[in-house]
Amino acid sequence: MNRKVTVVGGAGNVGATVARCIADKGLADVVIVDIADQKASGVALDILESCPITGSDSRVIGGSDYAQTAKSDVVVITSGVPRKPGMSRDDLLNVNFGIMKAVVVKYSPNAIIVPVANPLDAMCQAVYRLSGFPRERVIGMAGVLDSARMRTFIAMELNVSVENVHAFVLGGHGDTMVPLPRYSTVAGVPITELMSKERVDAICKRTADGGAEITKLVGTSAWYAPGAAAAEMVECILKDKKKILPCSVFLQGEYGVKDLFVGVPAKLGAKGVEQIVEIKLAPEEAAALRKSAQAVKELVDVIKV
Repeated sequence: MNRKVTVVGGAGNVGATVARCIADKGLADVVIVDIADQKASGVALDILESCPITGSDSRVIGGSDYAQTAKSDVVVITSGVPRKPGMSRDDLLNVNFGIMKAVVVKYSPNAIIVPVANPLDAMCQAVYRLSGFPRERVIGMAGVLDSARMRTFIAMELNVSVENVHAFVLGGHGDTMVPLPRYSTVAGVPITELMSKERVDAICKRTADGGAEITKLVGTSAWYAPGAAAAEMVECILKDKKKILPCSVFLQGEYGVKDLFVGVPAKLGAKGVEQIVEIKLAPEEAAALRKSAQAVKELVDVIKV
C-alpha cells in the first residue's frame, strides 16, 4: 500500500506547491483538503495529470471531506490567511489560530503533523495542544526555509554552488530568528572567514527579512520556497533519512527553553523528531535565542496554549 500525505489548505499556493513536490517525486499518494472544495479537486486533478510527464505513480485526490485523509502518514497544515504587505507574521495570529482549531486529526491518529501556517511557532503550539500528539510528531517548518534563504544569499555573495553551502538558523520564525554565521559554511569553511563582518551582517538581516521581501515584491506570502521546504521534511520522514534539519520543535529544557516550540536542529526520521541536536552557543548567540524564545512565548500567551 502506498504511503499517504494529506495537505490541509492544499488549494492555496503553499499547499499546492507541497502537494506537487511530493507527487513529482513519487513519495506518496496525496490528499488535498480545503474548504474550497471545487478548487481542491481541480488542483489535485491538475497535479495528477502532470504525473505521467514526471514519471510519478502517485495518486492525487482533492476535496473538502476529511474522511478521505484517513490513515495518512504525514499531515501538512498550510491553512491560513496569506500575509499582505505591511502585515507582520504576528498580525496573522488570531485569524490563523481560528483556522487551526478547525483542523481535524481524528482520521489519522498515528500521523506526523507538519504545520506551516504563520505565525509558525505559535501555530505549532496550538496544533500540539489541540491534537494531543507526542512532541515527536508535531514538527514546524521554519528553519528549513530560513536556512535555504540564507544559503541562497551566501551562494550569491560568493558566487559558489548552493550545494557547497550550509546555513544555520535557530529561534522563532520571525524577526527575532537567529542566523548563526559561525556554523554557516561553504565547503566546510565558516562564512566568517570568507567575507567581511558587514557582508555577513547584511546576509543575516536579509535572511530575517526574507519573507517580508517576497511579500513586498509579490503582494502576498511566498510559496515556492516554503512549499519545497515542507516537502523536504516530508521526504526525510517517509524515507527515514535521519537528516538533521532546523525545525520548530517542542523544547523541554534543551537550549534552556521549556514548554515552547522554537527552531533548533533536529534529526528527522520515520518517528518524526528522533533527536534534538544541542550545539554550544556563544553568550551573545544564547542571548539572541532567549530573546527569540521570549517573542514566541508572548504569542503563545495570547492564544493561551
